[in-house]
Amino acid sequence: MTEVSRAAELLRAGELVAFPTETVYGLGADASNPRAVARIFAAKGRPADHPLIVHLPDAAHLPRWAVDIPETAHKLAAAFWPGPLTLILKRHPSVSDAITGGQDTVGLRVPNHPLALQLLCEFDGGVAAPSANRFGHVSPTTAAHVREELGSAVALILDGGPCAVGIESTILDLSGTQARILRPGMLDADAIAGILGAPPIVGGSQDAPRVSGSLEAHYAPRTPLRLATTDKLGELVRIALQAGKSVAVLSTAAPPLTHECLNWCRAATDATQFAHDLYARLREFDASGCDLILVATPPDDLRWSAVADRLKRAAAGSN
Repeated sequence: MTEVSRAAELLRAGELVAFPTETVYGLGADASNPRAVARIFAAKGRPADHPLIVHLPDAAHLPRWAVDIPETAHKLAAAFWPGPLTLILKRHPSVSDAITGGQDTVGLRVPNHPLALQLLCEFDGGVAAPSANRFGHVSPTTAAHVREELGSAVALILDGGPCAVGIESTILDLSGTQARILRPGMLDADAIAGILGAPPIVGGSQDAPRVSGSLEAHYAPRTPLRLATTDKLGELVRIALQAGKSVAVLSTAAPPLTHECLNWCRAATDATQFAHDLYARLREFDASGCDLILVATPPDDLRWSAVADRLKRAAAGSN
């Protein structure tokens, strides 16, 4: 029996299986089994009203999980699935409140990773899968990250190597009258507009559905993290060092000084590569035992919007 076949059997038995996607590693359970889904919440320490994303083998499974599916959903699925796009649609009556957080919508996507797709096809159903980490912490982008954080809470971890994208999917709400991005990802508004023929609204509203990763504090390392403009980093580093703290810095700029208590990491200047590396860097900084993490504020640019979103929430969560 292959590892993928074993993983599918475990899902059918109501167990938790961690698996790689192109974005981050997911903590999977049979989405049609409320008891199995409850195990996700217990393992992560996740609030019960926080909805989950259901991962599907392909777009043909959409009618099993959603109703009143707009034509735009089919167009976007044809263009971007498999890929880092989650669609929020009106839920099918059979979808449990445990998946949706009691809402009338459900989040659905088809991940773009060969192991994930093999597993989903063999399981032949929906797999609820938030990121495979404790709630609010830095998401895992390798199998080792999952083991470190969740350990024996997971029956099996499929190791597919480092995730290609490195941050969570774009979440697009199609349940209302206008398409709305509720969580930015590396699939940006311009790409979506190219299919829709009009730009989506960006940002939540009072009546928008609750979605994964939308809390003010999220994606946080254990170590306090602060954002600062590049021209302020040197000053903040000096203040921290003078106070006897050890500091880790993530910046595209060169370090203005060297010190035995300073770990200055030169980051990629490209948003795609920066996103790919981000969570692994934050985990490395945490493991180093430093007292403070400083990250240069990303450019005010559409390409960096998903990175800026994760860093803002990480800073709020770590403090």
